[in-house]
Amino acid sequence: MMQQTADALRDFTARYCQHWQQHYGHAPASADLPGVPSPCAIEERGDCVLWQPQPFSLPPSLEAVERALDIQLQPSITAFYTSQFAGDMQARYAQRKLTLLQVWSEEDFLRLQENLIGHLVMKRRLKLPPTLFIATTDSEEEIISLSNLSGEVILEQPGRKNVEFLAQNIEIFLKHLQPFMGGSADNAL
Repeated sequence: MMQQTADALRDFTARYCQHWQQHYGHAPASADLPGVPSPCAIEERGDCVLWQPQPFSLPPSLEAVERALDIQLQPSITAFYTSQFAGDMQARYAQRKLTLLQVWSEEDFLRLQENLIGHLVMKRRLKLPPTLFIATTDSEEEIISLSNLSGEVILEQPGRKNVEFLAQNIEIFLKHLQPFMGGSADNAL
């Protein structure tokens, strides 16, 4: 499952980068990351940084999260966050706009693990099933997560019990994602 997840993520990332190149004539751009060191950064243009995905250079493990909570994580979440360094990517899943979260650098990977721990601690305190976020949505009240129990991708409202099923697993979710540029400031270079 880890290899299929990594392959599906790389495939979506390649489609995302190709979409940028076809529509804007350059690599993906982010207005959130200029000046932030990363192996992905290839050029700064104004208030944006152009980036390309790079191989993940750390051991492919989320053991720090597992140890902190004495929990075993779905292998696909490890593959999702340890396959590459990349910028966050805007996409559509069905009609839902989302931002697929990615690891920008080694330092960002440490922050990600701390955030995953915090998220799982909150879920535990509220006596809710463990989930691991993989994307944000336009709504501040909804995130897209992986159920650590079933491996399904779900839409959830942190702190609430209700969830909406999106896909059987991350691989299927990634295969159905479509790159989406929207009208963000990142496009205007």
